[in-house]
Amino acid sequence: MNLSWYRHETSGMFGYSIFREIEIMKDSLMGILNCKECRTPLEATIRAREGERIKEGELICKICNAKYNITNYIPRIAPNDAYLGSFSFEWNRFYDVQMDTYNRNQESELTFRRKTGWREDDLKGKLVLDAGVGAGRFAEVASRWGAEVVGVDLSFAVEAAQKNIGDRDNVNIVQGDIFHLPFREKSFDHIYSIGVLHHTPNTRAAFKALVPFLKNGGELAVYIYVWGQYHYFSDLWRKITTRLPARVVYYFSAIAVPLYYLHKIPLIGKAVHFLLPTAHWPDWRWNWLDTFDWYTPKYQWKHSWPEVFRWFKEEGFQEIELFEEEEGNPMGGICMRGRKK
Repeated sequence: MNLSWYRHETSGMFGYSIFREIEIMKDSLMGILNCKECRTPLEATIRAREGERIKEGELICKICNAKYNITNYIPRIAPNDAYLGSFSFEWNRFYDVQMDTYNRNQESELTFRRKTGWREDDLKGKLVLDAGVGAGRFAEVASRWGAEVVGVDLSFAVEAAQKNIGDRDNVNIVQGDIFHLPFREKSFDHIYSIGVLHHTPNTRAAFKALVPFLKNGGELAVYIYVWGQYHYFSDLWRKITTRLPARVVYYFSAIAVPLYYLHKIPLIGKAVHFLLPTAHWPDWRWNWLDTFDWYTPKYQWKHSWPEVFRWFKEEGFQEIELFEEEEGNPMGGICMRGRKK
């Protein structure tokens, strides 16, 4: 757990505001961490630390006596990965595939822009929650833009996120449950959840669970699967693949690599793609990853954009916007953002 956070290199009229920023932002994660049981602040007991970072320790609630471990710098507010074992496998196996910093491209940054509508100036200096951080693909972008990012995930993908971006001063990774977030209400300036809510037992309830932690005037951006023509056959295949061990589906998903070229053949390619939908990206690793991601999760709900729009309205959001999904994803999705009153 990193307690130092991002330092703003600004100076005030008399040249001392940088010191005020450091003082204010230091230990800010501890300032918003709450017990998930009784919603009161937590205290940290340190067993090992590296500089200002707590490597091993314990978070203790003095009210209800709940205790949560800190291991490998990560507060473990959730004790296990529950129904998300496939994501624990996925993101530790494919931990570097979609990271711009490793691949020396801007693919994830461009995707983040398309799915949220945000630009660098929208997030710089803001406290941002990544709800379902995975391996840290989008948290890497937000933190590079100057946001202070808290990435939370129920799965052991937090290990991959910690490996990828956990050493950044403006990033904190937490293992926790979206339905029982361990934060003080109205803490975050912005919240985003990209490709996550539809993998919970109830997409609508997961959406609602995020709202109390957003400040008034803050923005929430989500990406949620939409129902489409390819889903009929993929859902039939999922009746088999979701019952298989993740490692078996991992090898099965490699079929997406040669199928990418078969799909380019007129008529035959479209027919095969319809009967056995797989990812369709130029990068073979993305095809393998996204196909595995499609066929393994226990839950995979699909929704319509009017339905998601209604969720925003019911939770009191204004200035609701719908963004276009990126090209190359046959499964499609709903990219929507709103501002909380």
